[in-house]
Amino acid sequence: MELGNLPLTFGSDYPEYYFTIPEEERETRIEETKSLCVVDEEYFFIRGRLTIPIIDYEEDLIFDVWTTLSEKNFIRTNELWNDPDRVNEPPYFGWLQTYVPTYGNTLNIKTEVITQEVGVIPKVVVIEEDHSLALDQTNGITLEKALAIITEIIPDLHQETNKE
Repeated sequence: MELGNLPLTFGSDYPEYYFTIPEEERETRIEETKSLCVVDEEYFFIRGRLTIPIIDYEEDLIFDVWTTLSEKNFIRTNELWNDPDRVNEPPYFGWLQTYVPTYGNTLNIKTEVITQEVGVIPKVVVIEEDHSLALDQTNGITLEKALAIITEIIPDLHQETNKE
């Protein structure tokens, strides 16, 4: 089985909490960059990369997701944003703020945010015990399961992959 030109990376432009703010209030209540978001100077979010290994394929399934950070860790992240030594930071705790398709309710499951080298968004590891997303991230998935996930994300794909 081959994926051909199918995408393996998916993501969200904003944390889910962003969408709870009325559209007409977002400009005044939200500060954001491509990788950071603050709501009401009280809720802090960072974008990271959640990787699910595909055990029988040379590439992985990737989700760019958002997690919360404490104010202290958010400030620390900003202080070290361009510092090469940031890779020495311990993991930060966060609550997942992105729905990951096919994994049920992934909102507010426990994660660790692991800082990467400058220019690379953090790695996100699900640490919610016994959650299927954590299990798949740890153990990997088959190419067949990856294709099923991709097909759910891109519904029109199912028809295309079944054409002869």
